[in-house]
Amino acid sequence: MSSVPKISLKGVTKSFGDKHVLAGIDLDITAGESMVIIGGSGTGKSVLLKCILGLMKPDAGEILIDGQPADSGNRDEFLSRFGMLFQGGALFDSLPVWHNVAFRLRQGSDRLSKAEARDLAILKLRRVGLKPEVADLFPAELSGGMQKRVGLARAIAAEPEIIFFDEPTTGLDPIMAGVINELIREIVVEMGATAMTITHDMSSVRAIADKVAMIHDGRVQWTGPIGKIDASGDPYLDQFINARADGPIESVR
Repeated sequence: MSSVPKISLKGVTKSFGDKHVLAGIDLDITAGESMVIIGGSGTGKSVLLKCILGLMKPDAGEILIDGQPADSGNRDEFLSRFGMLFQGGALFDSLPVWHNVAFRLRQGSDRLSKAEARDLAILKLRRVGLKPEVADLFPAELSGGMQKRVGLARAIAAEPEIIFFDEPTTGLDPIMAGVINELIREIVVEMGATAMTITHDMSSVRAIADKVAMIHDGRVQWTGPIGKIDASGDPYLDQFINARADGPIESVR
């Protein structure tokens, strides 16, 4: 296995006016690893993800993918290496489910034919526990849990090297959240993909993570294996994972 991290963040900063959201993020994610980023609302988790994808430009620091600057090379080729499960699903309401799943594969000069794309979409839908007849439905005809599964099928459709999961269980009941967590874990391991998940749901953290990184005040407050979070000795992490009102993290009252 290569010693070069799949994703490497070195001193990444991002401010919006006087608000310093990222104040020097240092973090390495190994190939094939499932890293979960935790932290309170407004701590910069989503901003960090957008910086990695190039949707936002950091003010300073380096973002490397396989040791190469993320902003070098062909933009389309760069993005083709990623899959993404969005927090709100972000499905196209006007397209049937199969077209949502295979959307990327229907673009560009090497796009699949309609029949090929539909067949592949059905295969991916089966992988996330949905029957073939779902393929011709529209997103509005699906439950929240089914929409989340469709989003997951789309995220893996192009066999990406890296998958981002943005609050994957938001809006789901505990049982469905557990199902989605289990699916994510199975699929990441099966594909050998590198995963980065943003969440504040501790059940997701424990189900998905190989390693955990907690962001506080724009920096990585603590990072380590999932098995060490309960005995980390870090007061910030301890307060967060146990949902305590009292501690070094000040709550807005």
